[in-house]
This record gives sequence, C-alpha cells and structure tokens, in this order.
Amino acid sequence: MPQLTEVKLRAIKPSGKIERFHDAKGLYLETSVAGGKYWRWKYSFEGKEKRLSLGSWPDVSLKEARDKRDDYRRILQKGEDPSPAKKKQDITGGTSFRTVAEIWRENMGNIWAESHIVTVKGRLELDVYPAFGEKPIATITPQDILAMLRKIEERRAFETASRVLGICSLVFRYGVASGVVDSDPCRDLRGALVPHQKGQHAAIVKPKEVGALMRTIDDYKGSAVVRGALAFSALTFCRPGEIRHAEWQEIDFENREWTIPAAKMKTRVEHRVPLSRQALEVLRALQPITGTGRYVFPSPRSKDKPLSENGVLAALRNMGYEKDQMTAHGFRAMASTLLNERGCRADVIEAQLAHKGADKIRAVYNRAQYMEDRRQLMQEWADYLDELRESSAKGLSGS
Repeated sequence: MPQLTEVKLRAIKPSGKIERFHDAKGLYLETSVAGGKYWRWKYSFEGKEKRLSLGSWPDVSLKEARDKRDDYRRILQKGEDPSPAKKKQDITGGTSFRTVAEIWRENMGNIWAESHIVTVKGRLELDVYPAFGEKPIATITPQDILAMLRKIEERRAFETASRVLGICSLVFRYGVASGVVDSDPCRDLRGALVPHQKGQHAAIVKPKEVGALMRTIDDYKGSAVVRGALAFSALTFCRPGEIRHAEWQEIDFENREWTIPAAKMKTRVEHRVPLSRQALEVLRALQPITGTGRYVFPSPRSKDKPLSENGVLAALRNMGYEKDQMTAHGFRAMASTLLNERGCRADVIEAQLAHKGADKIRAVYNRAQYMEDRRQLMQEWADYLDELRESSAKGLSGS
C-alpha cells in the first residue's frame, strides 16, 4: 500500500542526515544532508539491486514520481533494464544545466553564508549560463566546459576560471546524485587550466568588459554608498584610500573640483581632481544620504568613519569579480590603459594619476592651462565609459 501523501511530504524537515521515506513498489523519497528531497526507485535486474533517480520533490510531484516508476516497471517486466531507457530520455529531452544548478544552489543556501550565495550566483550568471545554461546537462561535454573556461582565462582571470570549474563540478555531482547525468565531465579538466600567478593589482582593461563592469555597478543591489564609491572610483581613478576618505568640505561644486589635501596623498602633495558631469551626478545623488556628515562615503556603522578598506573590494567580489580579475586599485590601471590606447597625452594622464613624476609636468604648464587639459581628459573619460556601458547593453539585447 502507498504510504506517502503530499501532506506527509511537506511535513518532512531536514534532519542534517540522509533519510529515506518509502512509498510502494520500490519508490521512496531520500533527503540529503543539505535538505534536498529526491525520488528514488529501487529495483532488481539480473540478480543485481539497482536504483534510478526520478527527480526532486516538489518539482516532481508524488503522482509524477509514481507514474515514472510505473513506466520503468513496464520496461522491467519486458525483461529489459530501465536504466539505459532513462539515460536516453535524459539526453534527448533532458533537464537543463541551469535547472540543476538553481536547485543545487537553493539547497546549499541552507548552509552557505549570504555572501557566498551572492558570489556563486554571480559566477554562474556571468560566465556559465551564457555558455551552456540552457543545454540538457546530460549532453554537456568536457570540451563545452573548457571553451567557457578559456573565455575567462582570456581576461586573465585565472583564479576565477579555477573557481568556476569547481562550481560546475559541484553542480554535475549534484546532477549525478539526482540521476539526471551519469558523471562529472569536469573531473579531468583541472590540469588544462592556466596556473594562477600573482602579480600587480588586477584590472579589467578590455573595452567590452569595462562596459559590462559599468553596467554591473549600475545594477549593484547593495548599499547606495558603496555603489557610489564604485562609480566614483571608475570616474576619478584616484587611489582607494583617497576615495574612502573623501570629505564633503573638499568638494567644490561651483568649480567642479575635488581638492585632496597633501596629508591624504601618497605623494604628500595636494592633488586637484577635475570632476566630470557624471562624477558630479554621483555626488549629488549621495548628498541627501551622506551630505550632513563628514565623509562622502561613510561607514554603514558610523557616519563619523570612512567606508572600510574592504567596502569596494567586497562589492566587486559579490558582483562576481575575483581578485585576479579586478581590484579597488584596478580602476587606476583601467583608466590609464584605455586612455593611453585612445591616444590621450601620456603626461596629462600621469599628472591626473598623481604619480610621483607629475611634479615635472607641473613645471611645464601654467596652472590654468594644466587644469584645463586635465578637465578635458576627465570629461572625455567619463563620456567614454558611458559609450562602453551603452555598447555593452546593446550587445546583450542583440541590437
């Protein structure tokens, strides 16, 4: 007699261990350590005990699980092993990689920290789903996975490639346990990845990827202060510490400048930063939020303290960018690389970066002309970021 009902299924709670709840004719529900609920059918063929996975509950209802069991029992009664028939069904009409990954991610959310949930989601949506998210998981080959990883390596995000491979492997292993795929095609790929090597501050420097980064910043769902700090970092390419410690009294809206005192500068020389129209928009958006305090980008814990050193960095990680791909300091390299590639004057770029050699440049120009050159540079840079952002958005929409 059947022993399970939908009411009983809903009442089953995770116990932190594997448990089995039997129905009839070999059908049972198995709960995982993480809390997932999976249909299994136990049968014998040629004297050997075997099992088939019939999907997860509630995606597969009790009635659907029984129907599947009965279909495979009919095959068994003909003297055939149901397992090859199921494998063929999975391959021809099978469950997509995205479906399995989302169920896995939801189940693991019971034991993961929130920050890790966000990071894994970002990696899947940024790199994996566009490559083969909609393909039946049983049809994905090691070559499909390697092609996706090579694209990550092309942007020199070698550590990210390794971590994404690890995530895919966990999804496939979950698929094996759920019965929708026979094995993990990731297992033989680790030796094919480029070894991770530490170097200077990682930075995104390809125009298309910069556009995607700017869009991702716009879509950042965290703190408005952190989102503003990200955008301001990209627009001004000042050092992370200089941005974190920016004070409202240093901002001159009328003259469109931010004057950083010498004591805050690495060079120990006062630095004037021309503010583009876009940079001013970022500041005006923050004024109602932080304008009554000291810091432009204050700590969420105290308006009398600046944003922590980890604020922007953690946001980049939550958006899916690894430390070998983009850092808070990387906005400087990003701007320097692309501005030089666009043919902007190297001496003006160096002066705006406030490198130590900039003192020599100050001797070449009178102060008014010098600031005008830099003002034009900063507006050109902000407009270029807008162009890249718009181009990236069009690329996604296929227009």
